[in-house]
Amino acid sequence: MTAWIEQLINDLGYAGIAFLMFLENLFPPIPSEVIMPLAGYAASSSDDLSMTGVILAGTFGSVVGMTVWYYVGRAFGEERLLALVSRHGRWLAMSERDFHRVNRWFDGSGRFAVGVGRCIPTIRTLISVPAGLFEMPLKVFLPLTTAGVFVWDAALAWLGYWLGSEYDAIGAWLGPVSAVVIAGILLAYGYRVATWKAAGAKP
Repeated sequence: MTAWIEQLINDLGYAGIAFLMFLENLFPPIPSEVIMPLAGYAASSSDDLSMTGVILAGTFGSVVGMTVWYYVGRAFGEERLLALVSRHGRWLAMSERDFHRVNRWFDGSGRFAVGVGRCIPTIRTLISVPAGLFEMPLKVFLPLTTAGVFVWDAALAWLGYWLGSEYDAIGAWLGPVSAVVIAGILLAYGYRVATWKAAGAKP
């Protein structure tokens, strides 16, 4: 996969970086931890790419991809989610009380979650869905998403620039972080399902 990513960046330049980062948000097996460091390395060894252009292209592609997930959540809507929670709360690990609590939380602290969540592997894409589900205004979602994505993509690109041909070490460092995040989500879900009766499904 790395060879394909490198070829696309070499052939299409900024457009290739934007396209790859767009795909990365739709298909997680294509990791930003590979794309942006490789793009940063390419900028360090090519006169055709600048770091500013690399970071802006990556940010643009990421924001477009995350906005797609935002609209997926928005299209599904609160009412459908609440109906599912009412019927299958245990398997969704959410009671109606939890639903209303999360809804209120997104009205207040959701901005923090969207901004910071963009810099956490796995969470950075997933957070777009609840932002859409709980109807965070697009005028709030887009600036927060852009700021968080810019920081993440810039950090990865500059690491790739500084590490040079060793850029692939970044993926090796961040891979275990992603695994820990996924394991934490699965453990939390398993705990909620296993203790559902004790937790209570009703407000």
